[in-house]
Amino acid sequence: MKTKEDKILLSHGNGGRIMHELISGLFLKHFGNPILEQQGDSAILDLQGQVIEYRDLPSDVRNTSFGAEKPEQHPAGNSRSPGIKKPEQHPAGNSRSPGAKPSAYSEIAFTTDSFVIDPIFFPGGDIGKLAVCGTVNDLAVSGAEPLYLSAAFIIEEGFPMKDLEAIVRSMALEAKKAGVRIVTGDTKVVNRGKCDKIFINTSGIGRIAPGRDMTGRNRGIRPGDVILVNGALGEHGMAVMNARESFNFKAPLTSDCACLNGLIREVLDNSSSVRFMRDPTRGGVATVLNELAGMISYGIEIEEQALPVGKGVRAMCELLGFDPLYIANEGKVVIVAGADESLGIIETMKKNKLGRQSAIIGRVVGDHPGKVVLKTETGGKRILASLSGDPLPRIC
Repeated sequence: MKTKEDKILLSHGNGGRIMHELISGLFLKHFGNPILEQQGDSAILDLQGQVIEYRDLPSDVRNTSFGAEKPEQHPAGNSRSPGIKKPEQHPAGNSRSPGAKPSAYSEIAFTTDSFVIDPIFFPGGDIGKLAVCGTVNDLAVSGAEPLYLSAAFIIEEGFPMKDLEAIVRSMALEAKKAGVRIVTGDTKVVNRGKCDKIFINTSGIGRIAPGRDMTGRNRGIRPGDVILVNGALGEHGMAVMNARESFNFKAPLTSDCACLNGLIREVLDNSSSVRFMRDPTRGGVATVLNELAGMISYGIEIEEQALPVGKGVRAMCELLGFDPLYIANEGKVVIVAGADESLGIIETMKKNKLGRQSAIIGRVVGDHPGKVVLKTETGGKRILASLSGDPLPRIC
């Protein structure tokens, strides 16, 4: 691994340039495969075994479809004798009778995320709600319908039971609202002082309808396409920072933490020109747009006056020297879509309570390929570079 650092820094987890260097220089180097190399919010897996090729598997297993004459292979990897007849299994886990037509869903999305936020309770949510929303949203922006979650807890000895119950209740409520089930999990307790209160990992599985895989490196993005967001930026990061540091701002600062799968489904149901989606969590909108610019052979221009930023977030950013474009969000989605359908998408999102402040904030352009440029309110331009430091550690 080529890196200037010989030890892990906080900035290795900020979602920006240094974290991506760690991923490409270490994790992809050793774990690399065609699925992982897509580097989407979710891995897309073909359950029919026809698209995904595992070059390192034995030849008698590689590319074998489910239901062959040899011992049948279940999605979990367990074999059974060919003479044993069981109902065939849908990607979502529903059984169907042998001979029935295959499901329209041949792919699933699989994602995982860990949550170490400090403080664990904050205005607008807690670590439990965040864990559910974060994983549901990673599935949703990949074009998937979220279905199942796992939940694993690492808990410090002495952690208050009432706080744990509050967190678990919050997770259950958010999962119910999102229409997903928490179906498996794990619990570990470590000695006092060996963990900061509680950490949570959630993994998620969702199914993808044909044509809705949003993880492709370049889904026909072209100059003239517009960039949209569903609301005000930086609310989560500033709410958590305010709670952590007890700044006691008079303006209300509340996290935007929310599950977006309903909003995203409405957008996809009413538009055929959505080409890219990503939730701008760590590193904010600027980091997502830099990732996108690196995938395509075009540039991106953002209009500063079009950015939806609340008064409280703006005031706190100005006081602390932060840029709202780099602040974490937990209830926002960045969408790239064709210009001809952009107003329709805005109208659809504004009908949803999570999209009331939706806005078109920029465009894909033919100039300055690979770069993100902000057109300022005063008429100037400046490059929005990838995040390098970590102004807000442990924000999710």
